[in-house]
Amino acid sequence: MNEIVEGEWALLTSRLIVHILCYKTQPAEAKTWRENSKSTAMEIFGILAAVAVLVCFLLLRCCRNEIRKLNGDKEKWPIVGMLPRLLINSSNVYDYTTQILINNGGTSKFKGPWLTNMNFVITSDPKNVHHILSDNFANYPKGPEYRKMFEPLGDGILNSDSESWREKRRMIQLFMKNSKYRVLVEKTILRKLVRGLFPILDHVSRKEISEIIDMQDVIQRFMYDSICISVLGFDPNCLTIEFPEVTHAKAFDIMGEAVFYRHIVPEFYWKFQKWLQIGEEKKLSRALQIYDQFLYKYISEKREQVLNEKEAADFDLLTAYIRVEMKEHGNSKASNKFLRDTATNLLVAGRDTPAAGLVWFFWLVGKHPLVENKILEEIRAANFLQEKDGKLRVFSAEEVSSLVYLHAAVCETLRLYPPVHTNHKAAIEEDMLPSGHRVRRKMRVLISFYSMGRMEAIWGKDCLEFKPERWISDKGGILHVPPYKFVAFNDGPRSCLGKDVSFIQMKMVASAILWNYHVQVVEDHPVSPGLAVVLQMKNGLKVRITKRY
Repeated sequence: MNEIVEGEWALLTSRLIVHILCYKTQPAEAKTWRENSKSTAMEIFGILAAVAVLVCFLLLRCCRNEIRKLNGDKEKWPIVGMLPRLLINSSNVYDYTTQILINNGGTSKFKGPWLTNMNFVITSDPKNVHHILSDNFANYPKGPEYRKMFEPLGDGILNSDSESWREKRRMIQLFMKNSKYRVLVEKTILRKLVRGLFPILDHVSRKEISEIIDMQDVIQRFMYDSICISVLGFDPNCLTIEFPEVTHAKAFDIMGEAVFYRHIVPEFYWKFQKWLQIGEEKKLSRALQIYDQFLYKYISEKREQVLNEKEAADFDLLTAYIRVEMKEHGNSKASNKFLRDTATNLLVAGRDTPAAGLVWFFWLVGKHPLVENKILEEIRAANFLQEKDGKLRVFSAEEVSSLVYLHAAVCETLRLYPPVHTNHKAAIEEDMLPSGHRVRRKMRVLISFYSMGRMEAIWGKDCLEFKPERWISDKGGILHVPPYKFVAFNDGPRSCLGKDVSFIQMKMVASAILWNYHVQVVEDHPVSPGLAVVLQMKNGLKVRITKRY
């Protein structure tokens, strides 16, 4: 174990012990029977958990040299399974997983500790991927374990299976194909660029300021404002020079962090925290309370607005859903939960994934000036470009649709850094994968989209290179790559409904920023994927902005 990881585990151990054993409770005389029970259980559990983590840490520390020597099946330990090796490589888990898959022909089985339900099959084999996501789709739903971890999403489309999922998908598809919605999305992006993003970039680009900004934070604020307008018809104004802390936006982020936390600790542990209302689960409860209070209040206000208007000014998705719900159920408060869950799922899908893709795009383009120059040359050569006395230029959805090299650069970014890095499934019945691996009933199956972008068998020996040219055909158009190889937008019946809209958004934002500004990554700024549900940067993206014109 290297010194950094060793130090992280020491810190984690000490924090866990202090956090659990020093938890403040009410005076004994003020407690109810239930609170006293919780306190006693908490103390017992705290001691056991702290000791268990400490023992695990000491075991890893003492045996680190032996662990380094282990290969293949010898990575499996009695009782704890393959968990020690995974923990040792936690700081680079995506690349570690990729190497495991390369060493095992694209598919491997993970053996977790006893009684933790952490056994699973992980694959990056396109044949297996197509089998799971398309050919045998009915046997691989999200499953109950997924719904438990993603509890904050409620009963929305991302958490649903079977007929419930089909009906939700049908409705979303109907709304997203509506021309009014696409017009709203385009108008929102253009307006946010001019009124939100450009003023910030202008401000930090001044020589007397020369301020370093976190491009990841800026893009996330931009996308949160944009998706709130498209889904809710409401602008939270997160993207201003003051960089305000918007309470429901902060709560939204905490919800995402809590979901990831549930991925990395045993189920019994986070459930116990939830029961005791401590740690990450306490933060989640508070965040959900803030977020739900905001959203339910806004849904009620939106209902009144729809009732009092014959026609909505814009076609935001919440308005569209309310109109359908009111036709079917009347102005019933019972459907507010459905609207809350639907809106939350759309906000998650519409903010986090495009934002993550854009941040990685600017980092990769910043590292490859030749790619940046080719994108600028393509824009300059386009007939739609008109100079406007030094004014900042934005590009419409129709205009960016003709930018082939830009599209290729976006695809190449999503190949190497897919925002959804892993897909979770659970087998209903026993199955045999095309690779010959047996999947037992109820066994979890993980598909590493991140690893698939780094497989020579799929992309060739230059798979680790950022090379937009691989996407361009001899005729100058975009090459078609099957979705079970280029999996950024999923494959099969659950393929992403917002694929076209996401491409438009990303290209409109990317072209506007690159044409008007030079984005320079701060020298020696450490860039690596963070441990999160969406593939964000661990340390953000620190940049300096220079105005081009």
